[in-house]
Amino acid sequence: MRRSTGARRSSGNARSKRLLAAVGALAVFGGIAAVTQISSAHENRRTTTRNVSSACVAPSPGATSPSGRGSTTQTWQNGRWVRNHWGDGQMSVAECQAVKDGNAPVNTVASGVTCPDVAGKLPRVPDRARAEVDRNLALLQNQIAEADRRLAAEGRNGQTFINNAILRPLEDKRRATLNRIATAIDRVGPRPQGLDQLARCTVAANNNNGGANGGQNGGQNGGQTGAPTASPTNGGQNGGQNGGQNNGGNNNGGNALGVLAKDCTNSDLQPHDGFQNGNRCVSTAFGEVGAAANNPSLLITQFPEQVQRNQAFALRVSTRNLIRDRFLAAGQGGYYLESSVLNDQGLTRGHFHTACRMLQSTDEAPSNPQDVPAFFVATEDGRGGNEADEVTIQIPGLPQSGTAQCAVWAGDGSHRVPMMERANQTPAFDVVRIEVN
Repeated sequence: MRRSTGARRSSGNARSKRLLAAVGALAVFGGIAAVTQISSAHENRRTTTRNVSSACVAPSPGATSPSGRGSTTQTWQNGRWVRNHWGDGQMSVAECQAVKDGNAPVNTVASGVTCPDVAGKLPRVPDRARAEVDRNLALLQNQIAEADRRLAAEGRNGQTFINNAILRPLEDKRRATLNRIATAIDRVGPRPQGLDQLARCTVAANNNNGGANGGQNGGQNGGQTGAPTASPTNGGQNGGQNGGQNNGGNNNGGNALGVLAKDCTNSDLQPHDGFQNGNRCVSTAFGEVGAAANNPSLLITQFPEQVQRNQAFALRVSTRNLIRDRFLAAGQGGYYLESSVLNDQGLTRGHFHTACRMLQSTDEAPSNPQDVPAFFVATEDGRGGNEADEVTIQIPGLPQSGTAQCAVWAGDGSHRVPMMERANQTPAFDVVRIEVN
């Protein structure tokens, strides 16, 4: 009898130990999961764009502009505004905190003040007035940037405050600057009329469109519902999934190539959701590929061979056959989400990326492809066509000595390198090496 009772007691103790071990394991797993969620908060990688991390952490190196202002900045270059998407849409701590506090929608980007386009409304500017006009056009953009900073810091004070303290002062500054532009042109040619009507600005309710033409082109929402110029079978994630499944998975199309897969029907991986996560299967259709003569090309035309540590420098980039008007923020779920789309001339719509990383060796392929580059930016300016043009990329400096590999490559609206008609065509990319002392 005593032996039986002892056996039961021993069995009970064993069950208790197993229970405690299980509870401990769950606690450890929960702690690991919590740490993992917090550590990846800056990338905003979620299954839904409405989930917000419980903590805001600093973005990865290169994920914000040199001023640390957020996900987008604009500069005046070569007669047009160039929009740079720092970190492919990752949020700064301030933006993340605003979202967490309920003071900004999840998909809001840094630039919330919207003003009428001035450069596009000007007549042909005489050469003798060009320098002064360009200075004042740049000043107009600086004024918008300053208003954006105030909006980010104090916009929670309400619409009345925004109107009185931000928009009206901005309108007064713009009116004076527009008058200087008109006067500069008037000195050497006919005075432009109606510029003062471009002084008033507004605050966008949800500026997630991703570019100067993003409002018309659909931005993030266009990517999720299918680009307006895409065919129904190529329209966004849903079209990609349906088109891929209807194409019959491993159907070889009558050839003997032994194709392993044409969609995600037989994949064991979970579906890709538009965020930058691996071990996923992407069902989005490839989309439209242009004729060989219309495929994008790209070249770095100017770069320094040597710079000092933390010395600012510039790369000049020329593109052809790339319409730079389409950018779905990867940090907001626009990665591999939208099918490739051509414009009416058969040219790829997208943008281009620039990145610089330090090479540990020049004798073998890097062993750390997952590392965040020392510099990264995605550029969209609403321009581009079948003629070559140039954009200047300003790099604030590289913090390490050694050999830097600076690369530039084209991307479609969802960040993929544009497709080429033939396998023996060179894709739209270029790379240079710069010595950092």
